[in-house]
Amino acid sequence: MILKTNRDYPCIELREQREFPVGRSYLYNFLRHQTENPVSNIIVKSTNKTAWLIAFEGLDGAGKTTQRKLLKAWLEGIGQEVVVTKWNSSPLFKPLIKARKATRALSPKEFAVLHAADFRHRYDTVIEPSLRAGKIVLADRYIFTGMARDVARGLDRDWSRNLYRPARRPDVVFYFAISPEICAKRIAAGRQMKFYEAGQDVTNVSDPVESYLRFAPKVLQEYENLSREFGFVPIDAERPIYAQHRYIRDTCERLTAENRHYEPNRAPGFQPDAAASL
Repeated sequence: MILKTNRDYPCIELREQREFPVGRSYLYNFLRHQTENPVSNIIVKSTNKTAWLIAFEGLDGAGKTTQRKLLKAWLEGIGQEVVVTKWNSSPLFKPLIKARKATRALSPKEFAVLHAADFRHRYDTVIEPSLRAGKIVLADRYIFTGMARDVARGLDRDWSRNLYRPARRPDVVFYFAISPEICAKRIAAGRQMKFYEAGQDVTNVSDPVESYLRFAPKVLQEYENLSREFGFVPIDAERPIYAQHRYIRDTCERLTAENRHYEPNRAPGFQPDAAASL
């Protein structure tokens, strides 16, 4: 089966009917919606003042998951109902993406489209319903991950952003700032670096660590652009784990007290209203 789209999107071949029994129709509808229903905003502001959407962003190995788990435990300890959504975890798309990664059969555009479809399915079925119910959603990576990686792979910035429209603007984005060299050491200390994680699909470098050290700075550069544009809350990911957690807790406590989007000291030129609609 081949899902046919317009010239701006790749055709994704499904080799067997059973490979993607339900998700193929969802993917087709997702691509059709993106091409037939243009909207002006990629980010829409929240109108719910009780439900929070908190995102964790940064390079692989920066420590996002550790801090997400600590924050979840603290929030639940003070009586909050918390829902966690992880990158590339949709039951419709995770198996397909995993299979294609295993055979290294994803082009940069296919990689981008499938991850965006995975996000959209989770957004429609987990993130938005949880927020409407007044719950706190912790996103272990949000749309900014897809955008940063797509641009690092040489894809057009606007094309990538178009895949994720529309999406709710997080109440706060914790951005874990750290050097690619330290991340590479952390990853290598615990496991073998993965092919796409290392960017070997675009660097064509056989050594995964060397490839990562070429690819990750490009991801980091786009993260820095997004941070300035959207006002991420920077976290020094080299600080002790508890010091990071304490800072994140303090930020969330201020968010609770103020009952609005957290606005850190912004870089010159950052305008919240402008950032809310691209």
